[in-house]
Amino acid sequence: MAPFKNLFTTSINISRTLSFPLPRSRTHRLAIALLLLSLFFFSSTSLTNQLPSFLTASSLASSILFAANYISPFSSITSSRTCLVSDSTDNCTLSSVTAMERTRMNPRKEEEIDDVVAGLSSCDIFNGNWVLDDSDPIYQPGSCPFLDDAFNCFNNGRPDLDYLRYRWKPHGCHIPRFDGRQMLRMLRGKRMVFVGDSLNRNMWQSLVCALRESVENKSRIFEIEGPREFRTRGVQTSDYALPMMQDHNCSIDFVKSPFLVQEWRSSDRRGNRRERLRLDMIQTPSFNYHDADIIIFNTGHWWTHQKTYKGKNYFQEGRKVYNRLEVNEAYKKALWTWAKWVDSNINRSHTRVFFGGYSASHFRKGKWDSGGHCHEERQPVTNDTLLKPYPLMMKILESVISEMKTPVFFLNITRMTGYRKDGHPSVYRKPNVHQRIPGIIQDCSHWCLPGVPDSWNELFYATYLLSHHDLSSNH
Repeated sequence: MAPFKNLFTTSINISRTLSFPLPRSRTHRLAIALLLLSLFFFSSTSLTNQLPSFLTASSLASSILFAANYISPFSSITSSRTCLVSDSTDNCTLSSVTAMERTRMNPRKEEEIDDVVAGLSSCDIFNGNWVLDDSDPIYQPGSCPFLDDAFNCFNNGRPDLDYLRYRWKPHGCHIPRFDGRQMLRMLRGKRMVFVGDSLNRNMWQSLVCALRESVENKSRIFEIEGPREFRTRGVQTSDYALPMMQDHNCSIDFVKSPFLVQEWRSSDRRGNRRERLRLDMIQTPSFNYHDADIIIFNTGHWWTHQKTYKGKNYFQEGRKVYNRLEVNEAYKKALWTWAKWVDSNINRSHTRVFFGGYSASHFRKGKWDSGGHCHEERQPVTNDTLLKPYPLMMKILESVISEMKTPVFFLNITRMTGYRKDGHPSVYRKPNVHQRIPGIIQDCSHWCLPGVPDSWNELFYATYLLSHHDLSSNH
């Protein structure tokens, strides 16, 4: 057993040393390990004939009592007809996206796409659990040049890859494997914009890397306003990049807007620096994105920061600065500002609007800035009782969306991320930091890439597949 494990570890280290990702599947990795094993066998007579059982997979059997809502692409939801959160006390019908079986042979022909869409009618794809899966990742670890160092756990030396072995499976149905070529066909001639915080940036980079994998001439993908712009600290109104895919005439933008509403800094007469969050003003970048074909919004984590959560002399409406305002009330006011802006500025017949739910964090024994850590986590949560309660912020979001004129696709990733305590960068958020150093700040909020956000895009793909097909059919 020990020699075989050492050989398997050696194959991983050789791959990392040679600066290219591991083979495209665990089957190939096993083949390399077996090759090394055979070489070792001919040089030693003491090796056991028993192969180890470390590749044996056991399914995660967990019962999820939560069901998230999928909003119809053609009409906004109403609280009298549709429920967003289902529990034992609710008696309502879920409006949701159906899923199709995830297969290696993705649909290519139009009639096959029709078959896929025909099944998208009765399954809540956000209600499920994570299961072991040894199929190839959508893109290989260390292969995508568009990743921030903070998300690139493989290049930063994370030794295990078990966090890539899980896929999201809805209860009672399946979702299609992300098909980059089909997604590019649907995005041809379109502009897609992510607006929000760094968790939305996690999803944005995941999608760019997934689509890049399906582009034959990768040199024709380029960035405008390159990645350095993103790494500048502070609030900026034009913090974005534009990876262009020339052959498909499409672009995918990112706009940094952690609160969606306007944060500004000013100085009083004494020169003291003051920060305010204008709950009544949408944050507008230096360029317009309201006419994009697809917009994915999110906000959440910055509302949990200390100055925001305390709410003392920070929130402002008009000329009024609140001495003290509860963060949930401020969050609701900000969302209504966003909702009114969307209803007033978005052409509902042209633009599809999505909103990403709150992504769970997993800090243990402290907060992010006070010793919280997750570096020892190697498996998802398997006991539902250990999951955190559904955030009040998401209930507020659901309430606001339900009263909007514009249909909003709610990508409710909260529950699915609650399980994945193993998928964060932790100490592998920077290059050459491979151990826990006293005082080091760990990242247990964002996600390694490849990793969990790839599943968000798989759910987005299933959602947009239905929306795109129905829109085409109506025209």
